[in-house]
Amino acid sequence: MEPMTAQQAAEAAKGLTFETVWAAMMKTDARMEESRKQIDARMEESRIRVEESWKRIEESQKKTDKILADLSNNLGGLGNSLGRLTEAMFTAELWKKFSDIGYTVSQQCNKKKFYEDNKVLTEVDLLIENGEYAILVEIKTDLTVSWVDDHLERIGIVRKYFDARGDSRKLIGAVAGVAVSDHVLKYAHKKGLYVVIQTGDAVALAEMPHGFKATEW
Repeated sequence: MEPMTAQQAAEAAKGLTFETVWAAMMKTDARMEESRKQIDARMEESRIRVEESWKRIEESQKKTDKILADLSNNLGGLGNSLGRLTEAMFTAELWKKFSDIGYTVSQQCNKKKFYEDNKVLTEVDLLIENGEYAILVEIKTDLTVSWVDDHLERIGIVRKYFDARGDSRKLIGAVAGVAVSDHVLKYAHKKGLYVVIQTGDAVALAEMPHGFKATEW
């Protein structure tokens, strides 16, 4: 659009009075105010929708967290039940297995705890003993190298416990598991531990390598 000339501007201004200019300005302000109100209203609606969306997300997250917590508790309970079942399966027959290889068994104790100064030093899943030997057995559903190492440390603690009380019996170590890989089996045998495995509905001592001799602590 070409700019107006002075003459054109003068012609356009004819008939304009202060009142007409003021009225035009007021209409413009009114339209601007109305536009501002509409924008504010739309922004407020957007804010409300965002807040409602966040509330739904938070409620959904709370429900999800509860579901996960319940699932975790259920799985934990299942794991504990499976662990108790595994221990029951092995402890019912283990003393016979050691008796068959020459260890005369006089008594067996499940979940044997060793105390000192009213504190538990360690706990053994199964203690099979007589006047000459004490066989310490650790039982796990899934036996790993780490569990084997933990049991070796446990045997050392019990050895010190016996020595402090003048108990000179020899300690023998054994580990038992439903799932025992060849690697873990070889590792345990290398450390001089007996290994007990599940065979169908029963348990048995795993076949020992040639020249195997159980470590005595």
